[in-house]
Amino acid sequence: MQPIKRLGLLTSGGDSPGMNAAIRAVVRTAIHFGLEVYAIHEGYKGMIAGGSAIQKLAWNAVSGILPKGGTIIGTARSQDFQQSFAKRLMAAQNLINHEINGLVVIGGDGSLTGANLLRTEWPSYLAQLVEQGAISPEKAAACASLSLVGLVGSIDNDMEGTDITIGADTALHRITEAIDAISSTAASHQRTFVVEVMGRHCGYLALMSAIATAADWVFIPEDPPGENWEAEMGAVLREGRDAGRRDTIVILAEKMFDRQGQPLTVERVCKALAAQLDPETEVRPTVLGYVQRGGSPSAFDRNMSTLVGHEAVKTLLAATPETEAQLIGMHNNEVVALPLMACVQQTAAVASALKQQAYAEGLALRGSGFSQSYELMKTLVRAEASRPKAQTDSAPVRLAVLNAGSPAPGMNTATRAAVRLALDKGHLMLGIEDGFQGFVEGHVKELGWMDVSGWASLGGSELGTRHKVPTGSDLYAIARTIETHKIQGLLVIGGWAAYEAAATLFNKRADFPLFKIPLICLPATINNDLPGSELSIGTDTALNNIIQVIDKIKQSAIATRRCFIVEVMGYYCGYLALMSGLATGAERVYLHEEGITLKSLQDDILKLKHGLSQGKRLGLLIRNEKANHIYTTSFMRALFEEESEDAFDVRQAILGHLQEGGDPSPFDRIQATLLAAHCVNFLLEEIRKGTAGGTFIGYQKGEITFSDLKQFQELVELKYRRAKDQWWRKFSTIAQILDQPAP
Repeated sequence: MQPIKRLGLLTSGGDSPGMNAAIRAVVRTAIHFGLEVYAIHEGYKGMIAGGSAIQKLAWNAVSGILPKGGTIIGTARSQDFQQSFAKRLMAAQNLINHEINGLVVIGGDGSLTGANLLRTEWPSYLAQLVEQGAISPEKAAACASLSLVGLVGSIDNDMEGTDITIGADTALHRITEAIDAISSTAASHQRTFVVEVMGRHCGYLALMSAIATAADWVFIPEDPPGENWEAEMGAVLREGRDAGRRDTIVILAEKMFDRQGQPLTVERVCKALAAQLDPETEVRPTVLGYVQRGGSPSAFDRNMSTLVGHEAVKTLLAATPETEAQLIGMHNNEVVALPLMACVQQTAAVASALKQQAYAEGLALRGSGFSQSYELMKTLVRAEASRPKAQTDSAPVRLAVLNAGSPAPGMNTATRAAVRLALDKGHLMLGIEDGFQGFVEGHVKELGWMDVSGWASLGGSELGTRHKVPTGSDLYAIARTIETHKIQGLLVIGGWAAYEAAATLFNKRADFPLFKIPLICLPATINNDLPGSELSIGTDTALNNIIQVIDKIKQSAIATRRCFIVEVMGYYCGYLALMSGLATGAERVYLHEEGITLKSLQDDILKLKHGLSQGKRLGLLIRNEKANHIYTTSFMRALFEEESEDAFDVRQAILGHLQEGGDPSPFDRIQATLLAAHCVNFLLEEIRKGTAGGTFIGYQKGEITFSDLKQFQELVELKYRRAKDQWWRKFSTIAQILDQPAP
């Protein structure tokens, strides 16, 4: 077996936010395991050129790059590499000259296909170079095989083998921010905007941004418009205006064609809208362009890229000469390694189906999640409920929704989706104001289709939310409210207090027969401390709020040689602390789950003093708010300041409730919408069957799961109000490897 001792790393094709996080993870993981890492600058162009384009990377060479967009080692597209054996031979010689026998390539399907070609042709390169005398037989023997691992860097999310690609989440942030801004000016002037987004023949960005921004129409290449699409779109958009909408947003995937094979451009859609809408309605085009690929990566992209980068090195270390090239991606919220070329072939199959106008096949090949999201989007864009005829022969079901616990970004998004989806099926939706306190006091109102217009992008809770958990006489009052308003099913959106209250109602059914209605909880809390779901609605937004502040703190601290102790929320759950530490490169993260000792604090002080005395300019420590009731943030600041012996300043930053504020992230909006759809379906199915299940919903390993409310107390640590299963704890080891001082 040929051990890998020197690893080559390159980024190729279009840049994408998160590439630098992957680079950092690859470099530091490799060095941790005793490997040397060489950056191949400017992608395959640098590999062909050799010389100064291939340079060794040290541990500190990747310090401070997590917040940076693009790629610090440069990228380029190289037709020469793809088309010329002679150029690939030159590239191979340059790798052999540096004794590189392992390669990590970050790029799209073309870049990864080119890398696999290099791997498969490797024996012929060796033979020819030895024959030419360009390399010695000994050097050829030292690099007898080339091991390859690929990471998908592309905002388009068009590669099979991974649920999401490096940069796609950040691109959604850029699109969502732009459309949110456009919507406000559009509403002011009652304008219509046609927004073109990227995607390169994949509708992911268009579809998901349409769901996240509550757009009024979307065009995706997997289901291009047929004949009379202009009239169909115009009718729906006119109905929306008649219903009271002041703005209209149409999202168009780039490089679209209609079913007749004609290009579907922004100009063509604008012209069609101008003909279909009121002559006084202004229609404006907006092409977002490369702004979608730029800027600082989101929290998700930083962390996901870090995890796949770390796994790439471990996969290379385990490779043998017979191991085929692997693609490292995310599937069902787990890092996975799959055969690279099988993923490339599956990707090509989708492109081939669309090119042959086999659109149903292409849509199916995108996966069931994509298809379900598309069907959901087609319902939500309607101007009013369709009210199927099947529902008109019987009385509509009366469902209710409430928000409970602390406000979490995405609560309004979930409420809007639940209301519209229930109405579209011909039922009634009642909104209970101010959580369970409002339930007790009977603050219930019927919600119409347009009552929740604009809620998709709003943070906080328009219904209002409280922490109250009902007890004693509250239960009698809630029973009266259920009876008075004839509530037949209840959706509870919220955090720990919401789940406790729902479990209380469920467990009191023997005493209160009116509580025997279907009941479901949707997880919405920034703390991410609930059982039955790996991610709660609001958590992603909170993480992004945290890293944006910490990025600014780091810029301030580095100018004056300071150590910052940043306190984040989470109650007794350390998810926000650990994942924000991973995303920002914090030297140390303090969790309640791991505890704090005086000895560990002394060790941390010594490490900080050593690092800052060696030229380091910044110390960043992140502390969960409940990490230790004695060693508080203030205590730690005073201790570090005293023991620093004037080697550095120490400051504290308690971020507080800004973590709960702001508009929800695209991830939270999309997840809230999808979960709400499953919640409504659950309630209606229970009513149809005549059963009254009580459950809480969530995503576990990428799949929708339903857990019985009877199990709630079994799945949690009641004393610390957190789930027993904390899947994210496994990332603590990776953070410790990547964030330690240079060896």
